[in-house]
Amino acid sequence: MSIHEVFAYLCVRDAASAIAFYTDAFGAVEKLRLTEPGGRVGHAELEFGGTIIMLSDEFPEVGVMAPDASRPSSVSIHLHVDDADAVIARAVEAGATPTAAPRDQFYGERSGVVRDPFGHRWLIGHHIEDVSADEMQRRYAEACGGTTD
Repeated sequence: MSIHEVFAYLCVRDAASAIAFYTDAFGAVEKLRLTEPGGRVGHAELEFGGTIIMLSDEFPEVGVMAPDASRPSSVSIHLHVDDADAVIARAVEAGATPTAAPRDQFYGERSGVVRDPFGHRWLIGHHIEDVSADEMQRRYAEACGGTTD
């Protein structure tokens, strides 16, 4: 068995607005949109820096539902960017809700978190230092209030 690619596939309420948001907030480029005669988006593909994220409107008749924005999300999408602070600010300006301000992290990245208007959680970060796996584990244990010894 060979896996050739993995795609995130988001379900949203109001896919047309979501496409506009992801374009404005993250600079995504719309590559494809399939729309039903009634206007519901059955499938869209957005390119985020060479990676495709797919999305659609809800299809409750087959159990495809958008997240409940009033509840915590079980999934995060990580955008690795050149300047996390700038991208987070741009996303907030476009309508995202900040949930964690950008800060330097133990794993060698500066990152923060926003929740988009459609209920999806985005971890946005940029590289600040190379950290070995052992050092990352040490820092993680320290951040958790313990040690690995």
